[in-house]
Amino acid sequence: MKDHDFDFESQPGLPAPLPPGETLLWQGRPDATVLAREAFAIRWITGYLVVLAFYKAGASWADGGASLALARLLPYLVLALAGYAAVYLMAWLQARATIYSITSARVILRIGAAVPMTFTIPFTCIEGASLALHGTTGVGTVAMQTRADAQLAYAVIWPHAKPWVMRRTEPAFRAIPDAGRVARLLADTASAKVNEPRISRAAPRADLVAAE
Repeated sequence: MKDHDFDFESQPGLPAPLPPGETLLWQGRPDATVLAREAFAIRWITGYLVVLAFYKAGASWADGGASLALARLLPYLVLALAGYAAVYLMAWLQARATIYSITSARVILRIGAAVPMTFTIPFTCIEGASLALHGTTGVGTVAMQTRADAQLAYAVIWPHAKPWVMRRTEPAFRAIPDAGRVARLLADTASAKVNEPRISRAAPRADLVAAE
């Protein structure tokens, strides 16, 4: 299910040319701002640093008045701003390096800002999917439940996994625009592929050979 993506990509997001009969149906990547909020907890981190700044300023006010409080507040606010910028940069780099793909036969996740990797999940390995919308803009996360023998390590694919589901990791398209449409496309295509009729050629039985 995994290919290290160090080779030249024949098409962005695809580790190799698609075989005959397989078509690319959709490609997308996370929204960096939503990814920073939903996966990197940017609001919690920044909020903690801002609260810490005002706590330090309040303590300094009691000791030395407004001038000391302001002198203590400003460095911590700069620290909060730097923290926000660092977290957003990580989310932006992760979104920039990511390409999600749906073909007529499988799901492909090309992820990794530092070490690019490509994970291929055939529809036959997907047992179900879920959709979580983030706000009213249509941006959301589509998570996939895979078979027990097709599990991926949470630490390897994070943040491209359903949050806090670690026992049976669910690979996910995180923070993608128009997530509802993508979820419907995934469900319809996977259902059509799994229910596709298969014709097998049986060997002729010896007792059915016509007698001369």
